[in-house]
Amino acid sequence: MIMKKLSNEVKIALTAIVAVALLFIGLNFLKGINVFESSNSYYVKFKDVKGLAVSNAVYANGYPVGIVREIDYNYAENSGVVVRIELDTEMKVPRNTTAELELAIMGGVTMNLILGNNPTDHIAPYDTISGGLYQGAMDKAAAMIPTVERMLPKLDSILTHLNVIAGDPSLRQSLQNAAVISENLKTTTAQLDRMMNGEIPRMIANLDKTAEHAANITNDIAQADLGETIREVNSTLSHVQRFSGQLTETMKEVHEKLHNPDNNLGAFLSDRKLYDRLNNTVSNADSLMIDLKAHPKRYVHFSIFGRKKQ
Repeated sequence: MIMKKLSNEVKIALTAIVAVALLFIGLNFLKGINVFESSNSYYVKFKDVKGLAVSNAVYANGYPVGIVREIDYNYAENSGVVVRIELDTEMKVPRNTTAELELAIMGGVTMNLILGNNPTDHIAPYDTISGGLYQGAMDKAAAMIPTVERMLPKLDSILTHLNVIAGDPSLRQSLQNAAVISENLKTTTAQLDRMMNGEIPRMIANLDKTAEHAANITNDIAQADLGETIREVNSTLSHVQRFSGQLTETMKEVHEKLHNPDNNLGAFLSDRKLYDRLNNTVSNADSLMIDLKAHPKRYVHFSIFGRKKQ
């Protein structure tokens, strides 16, 4: 009877133990913890966990590699929170790895491991990892709010000035002038296009012909007997030089004869008295002619009845 009673008590105890074990396993399973898998623990220090909870997943490169097992406030140093995470035993944590907490837009916190650069240098389990907050778009926007608030008065002033400028009649006139200039540029561009399509090709064709003619002239010059031409020019210049010398000698002889008192012409040109007598004779002849014109009766007498007696 006693054995039977003990047997029932053992059964009840065993049943209770199994029930507790199943409850423990079930609760951990619901939390995402597999008690049958081995893991390595690491500690992460944060100044602020931003609502991080136990059993939250831990990600590396977007893949879940562990969970958050414990969150304890650092009472010893009174500076932040220490979080113990469990990672898969196959997960090797490189040195200089850091952890970031990312706030989801719809709520919740996610821990991401930013792995170090050297994959061969690992930290040991239960080592400490530095943690911080991920500066997402919302955090960056929140950080920009003070700057935006300081800029609002300036933006308001700028908008006021823009309204004043927009209402200025000179601006409308400037826009109209710009439209006229744009239309003129359009017309000029069309004229230039026609010129490029019509006149410029003709000018280029004429230039090509001119270049061709110049090339022909150059070829003719190159083919000409320049040596013979130069010799002829030199011969002509020699004749001209001899003729110039002869002309110089002739003029010299004429000059000497004109100034030589031994000949008649030289004597006439060099005798001042003869020149003066000739000059007086011409003057007297001129006076005689003037008097003859003035008093012809003194010199010539005509009568149809005969000459009167004087």
